[in-house]
Amino acid sequence: MKSLAVIRADSNTKVNIAIRDLVRYGHISFDDSPKKMDPQKADKVLTNVMNTNLRNTCNSAAVVPLGDHASAAIGRLKKIHPPAHIIIVSPRHSMYSNLAKDIDNMPEMDVVIHEEDDF
Repeated sequence: MKSLAVIRADSNTKVNIAIRDLVRYGHISFDDSPKKMDPQKADKVLTNVMNTNLRNTCNSAAVVPLGDHASAAIGRLKKIHPPAHIIIVSPRHSMYSNLAKDIDNMPEMDVVIHEEDDF
């Protein structure tokens, strides 16, 4: 696991679409399955990593371990427009170790996978 992607959105549907967009259009590889995340924790990740105040809270969130380094994931993410807010968390962020430790205890997401998707 080189970095983590935290996905925040208004609904589970938008989170699922964003996860699929990361793979299909961003060509970002996952080290493990996406996990459901408490939306309040995702909001805290945003404020911590982006060092900014929160404008809107989210209703649904997920986290997925990435096989890509943070800089590569960010570069690819800039080229797509998923229907969710995605924060790339690298080991240099203070929240990374706690998030990486907690991810194994989070429930897996029910993501609809098509055969052309490569999770």
